[in-house]
Amino acid sequence: MHRRVVLLSILTLAAGGAALLPASAAQAGVHLRPKPAQHAAADSAPEQRQVLTYWTEQRMEAAQPLDAPNPKKGTKLTMDEPSEGNPWTAPPTGATRAGTELQAARSSGEAWTGGGAVVKTTGRIFFTTQGRNASCSGSAVTSANKSVVLTAGHCVKLNGTFHTNWVFVPGYSNGQRPFGTWAATKLLTTPQWNAGEDINFDVAAAVVAPLEGKTLVDVVGGQGVAFNQQRRQQMYGFGYPAAAPYDGSKLIYCSGRTFDDFLMSNDQGLTCNMTGGASGGPWMLNFNESTGLGTQNSVNSFKYNFAPNWMFGTYFGNEAQAVYQSAQSTNAL
Repeated sequence: MHRRVVLLSILTLAAGGAALLPASAAQAGVHLRPKPAQHAAADSAPEQRQVLTYWTEQRMEAAQPLDAPNPKKGTKLTMDEPSEGNPWTAPPTGATRAGTELQAARSSGEAWTGGGAVVKTTGRIFFTTQGRNASCSGSAVTSANKSVVLTAGHCVKLNGTFHTNWVFVPGYSNGQRPFGTWAATKLLTTPQWNAGEDINFDVAAAVVAPLEGKTLVDVVGGQGVAFNQQRRQQMYGFGYPAAAPYDGSKLIYCSGRTFDDFLMSNDQGLTCNMTGGASGGPWMLNFNESTGLGTQNSVNSFKYNFAPNWMFGTYFGNEAQAVYQSAQSTNAL
């Protein structure tokens, strides 16, 4: 059987158990070599103004799914596996003990109507890649610099080139941007994704510039983050799918117990019907439907074209943690 994976980006033609630790302490148990790949984005005020002006509502709304390159034959036998270390967790910003109780609902792809923090922290990502516009999903997470967005590796770099005009729009809804548009100053991804676009390491972070004197987490809050956790746990996945039957206008969620990919990756799987545009959206442990708070432990990464009801997400091991730690210790200005 011919097998392909589909990265869930959207391409369009341009229309013209621990508290949050200081980065140095948290990094002590993480293997940081080789270090995450880093790329300067809009790291000056004039560049940020230019990027924010570029993204009109019309440019954001038009989108078509992008098929990923085919995985190499025998990929699972030749790719590296995420390395594992000590479990590490940072709680959601402002969370209380009662705010992280596990729920057990099941959904394969419904509109999220529960409200809570997740409608502010999750958003759409827009960028330009090889002369075309694209969209993904992402999530604001608790961080030392209060400016980190987690997403998929292919949402910052694909086909050997880092994306440009990169912005995060938290709480996107039917074309509205209730919490503003945030320009990235730096993009980071794993060395494995940077060098060879290895699907096992399809995770990235962006550091976004303050907006009107406030940081991202000051405005929308931040979900927790966790690394080196047990597999096969209950998770909630969120994103902005834009290919039929979705249109990218609203936040969609899936939930259920994850399973290990037995085919061509070392990722985790989740029963989920989300489509193109959902890439980079957060998977969360200990998600509370009442508060909308949880602990991010993966991202929407890819789907096999012969199994549209399964979504796969990168295991958050040492490499993913190194990306997060590097991002949260970066100056957002």
